[in-house]
Amino acid sequence: MALVRLPTITHHETRFELRIGLLTGGGDCPGLNAAIRAVVKQGMGEYGHTIIGFRNGWKGVVDGDIIPLGRQDIRNVLPVGGTLLGTARFHPHASDGGIDAVLATVEAERLDAMICIGGDGTLHAASKVADAGVNIVAIPKTIDNDVEGTDLSIGFHTAVNIATEAIDRVHTTAESHNRVMVVEVMGRHAGWIAVNAGIAGGAEVVLAPEDPFDMDAIEKFLRHRHRAHANFSIVVVAEGAVPREGSSMNFTQELGKYGEIIAGSIGERVSAEIAKRTGFDTRLTVLGHVQRGGEPTPTDRILGSRFGVAAVDAVSRGESKVMTALRGESVVLVPLDEIAGKVKHVPAELLRVAHALS
Repeated sequence: MALVRLPTITHHETRFELRIGLLTGGGDCPGLNAAIRAVVKQGMGEYGHTIIGFRNGWKGVVDGDIIPLGRQDIRNVLPVGGTLLGTARFHPHASDGGIDAVLATVEAERLDAMICIGGDGTLHAASKVADAGVNIVAIPKTIDNDVEGTDLSIGFHTAVNIATEAIDRVHTTAESHNRVMVVEVMGRHAGWIAVNAGIAGGAEVVLAPEDPFDMDAIEKFLRHRHRAHANFSIVVVAEGAVPREGSSMNFTQELGKYGEIIAGSIGERVSAEIAKRTGFDTRLTVLGHVQRGGEPTPTDRILGSRFGVAAVDAVSRGESKVMTALRGESVVLVPLDEIAGKVKHVPAELLRVAHALS
């Protein structure tokens, strides 16, 4: 994958004042406001750019729903979850006349470029808009951490912290009541939250989309564990986990009207199967949208800030159709064409660690 290293920006280079559109799309997550704040502060303070925010993601661009952003709009937003711009699951390339409406708004607002903060769907839309001739720089955010091309996306670190704390809390009640506690976390296509929180929280079983499970093997493991040395167990399951094809458990994932997984569906089934097969008192906790809310961790605040500054610098240099990305300790630019529509899966090594510690 091609990478573009970010050059050092000096205070003596020629500056061109630009009008930059800014949006957040897809699901909300902690750390978005840090990125918005960084775009406004770097854009206005370093370059004299004008930042035009759009309410509710790409839908706001299509509708021309703008909010000019200044320093007064970003005061005290660092610790605040969600997004001050609002967000929506709307993709202009999937809507009749959507791209034309985006182009009309870009022309009407005299925008020189746009910075789009989003997950895989929003970034795929950004790539389509860039193909139509709009200068685009993207910033990755998703608690699922499944955006290809970057080590971390905004929101993931906070979500793992929340999930780990939840596992710690159910751990004590599981042990006190001799129960199996099943904890369902988010992660439709990739099990980053489940695997990381499962390892950090000391879960006995971790189920991720990358590794279809065998309920017979889980039943055998839990029976052996409870017979040999323990009277409780923690099972962490990603919402997108599925049973292995040909195994004894048949399951069809429930989807909502937008194609999203219905929260609790796999968790309820796994919990019921464990209770029926083993006879153990089994309870389910579905974290759901709790993982998206609340104050961002310092890591997400810093990551959002770094990405926001890097995005403004990239736009100011005339870069387009690229995404900011964290690679090791460095923020780099990755071509959108190389990551749009792709999913970053949990590597086999990390899955092996989760299984080894069961």
